[in-house]
Amino acid sequence: MIDLDLLSYLETYITPERLKRFSDVLSERTNYITVAIEDVFQMHNASAVIRSCDVFGIQEAHIIEDRFGQRLDKNIAMGAQQWVDIERYTTAKSCIRKLRKDGYKIVATIPNNDATSLEDFKLEDKVALFFGTEKEGLSPEVLEQADTYLKIPMWGFSESLNISVSAAIILYNLTLQLKNSNLPWHLSEREIMEKRLEWTKKSIKSIDKIIERYRIEN
Repeated sequence: MIDLDLLSYLETYITPERLKRFSDVLSERTNYITVAIEDVFQMHNASAVIRSCDVFGIQEAHIIEDRFGQRLDKNIAMGAQQWVDIERYTTAKSCIRKLRKDGYKIVATIPNNDATSLEDFKLEDKVALFFGTEKEGLSPEVLEQADTYLKIPMWGFSESLNISVSAAIILYNLTLQLKNSNLPWHLSEREIMEKRLEWTKKSIKSIDKIIERYRIEN
């Protein structure tokens, strides 16, 4: 249950410009598309993908850290990890299980000719876009469990793109398609209120003391 009185109280500590910014950003946020990155070795690549999620309005991202440990660099992500909900997993299996439970179609991004080209890919269901490690790509487990496969068409000698570049291209195209559709892509009212409260707390210094004062007064 969201404490709306607490939210109203805390928002008095935020400037009107900041509150409007929250409202504007949340109106463009979506959970209809989500991203999962698997065992990315280069720290800057994982961080850049999270930054792209924020830029294109993706509210949730999932990181599988089976082999290389935590791969987020707050300096490269430039604070995006504050505004994107990040869930971490130690196995691809647990990540896929969670996403399927939440109603997502598993989409493996690969440079394979048998995959659906980005320009032909049609959004019809909630999708979780999986991106793999730099050299090896996605694990056999993800490829076997995927519902469909997606590729970026290429016409040069290079056969692949950097993971962060691939994620940015795909997210731009699919979020543009989503916003031009009649699909129910917006956050729910409850999700918006939850984010407003969370982001407001993150924006206030000495938040614990302020909340304590609110509890005493109320």
